[in-house]
Amino acid sequence: MSTADAPLRAAPELTGPPPRVLVIQAPYYAEVVGGMVEGALAVLAGFGAEAEVVDVAGAFELPAALRMGIRTGKYDGYLVFGCVVKGETDHYDHICREACRGVMDISVETAAPIGFGLLTVHTIQQAVARSSPDRHNKGVEAANAMIGQIALARRFAETTA
Repeated sequence: MSTADAPLRAAPELTGPPPRVLVIQAPYYAEVVGGMVEGALAVLAGFGAEAEVVDVAGAFELPAALRMGIRTGKYDGYLVFGCVVKGETDHYDHICREACRGVMDISVETAAPIGFGLLTVHTIQQAVARSSPDRHNKGVEAANAMIGQIALARRFAETTA
């Protein structure tokens, strides 16, 4: 499914206190990543969330920073943002694969609520289209996905208590 034909989903419902969220960004493409982060922060504000934003050097560093953040135990959810644009070498393939795999491994291992906003695109124009302040903003999508996972984690915690 492409960004253009993705269905609009209702914002998730969240009970309990406002969440504390760690936002990890690799601002190599500052305008693109900044657009996604702005979209995500707007979603979080609607839930009264407290967000802390930290920078890492690039997409490759996202999984390690995510792991460090989870280990603190301070946050209810995590957002990771970055952008990798295909170039002339296979560097793109390696970075995209390992960054995605690293985040997925952490997600499965920890069951932490994670919103994934790493754009892997062929052109900067594709990245701009996915980070603009419209309905196709991947930061908004990542934040809504993470809020949904926080809600699910809280629901499961209530049923086991």
